[in-house]
Amino acid sequence: MEQQFNTLQLNTLQLNTLQLIVLQQPEVHQIWQCLHQIADPELPTLSITDLGMVRAVLPFHTEQAGQTGWQVIFTPTYSGCPATEFLVNEIHTTLTQSGFSPVHVDVSLSPAWTTDWMNADARQRLRESGIAPPQGSACEKPADTESIICPRCSSHETEKISEFGSTACKALYRCRQCLEPFDYFKCI
Repeated sequence: MEQQFNTLQLNTLQLNTLQLIVLQQPEVHQIWQCLHQIADPELPTLSITDLGMVRAVLPFHTEQAGQTGWQVIFTPTYSGCPATEFLVNEIHTTLTQSGFSPVHVDVSLSPAWTTDWMNADARQRLRESGIAPPQGSACEKPADTESIICPRCSSHETEKISEFGSTACKALYRCRQCLEPFDYFKCI
């Protein structure tokens, strides 16, 4: 089933305000648990919630008396992400099959996704899977001499081999200590 999705532009303050409104709803916690089960297709050890791609879960009232629907605000990792439609469909299907219906998934491209939205658990799981997690913040200008820590042996003795690794959001590095190549997830 092909799902149509809306594009929203919400700033961070608006999203934080919306989230505060619905904290009292017990279904919201259950929906977040369902969304946590949806893996990112490019990084299957991480969920879309680990990556911070789900920005908000909000209730709305339908025309049918007493029925509550659910709006999910979703931000893909970049505006041209080929998995956006797939993930929107996954969100819709997962929540509908879990008894939350109707569901509207709105894609929000502004503010753009940033690696700052990844949670600490996601960074640790990247490291455990051999990918160096982003170091620092996307808001900071990285130093040219910044040492990327090897995810295998934790050495700071690393060198950049290529600005691009297995995907555009990663750079390829090599550890001078253990001699292993590894991807570094760049701060975006």
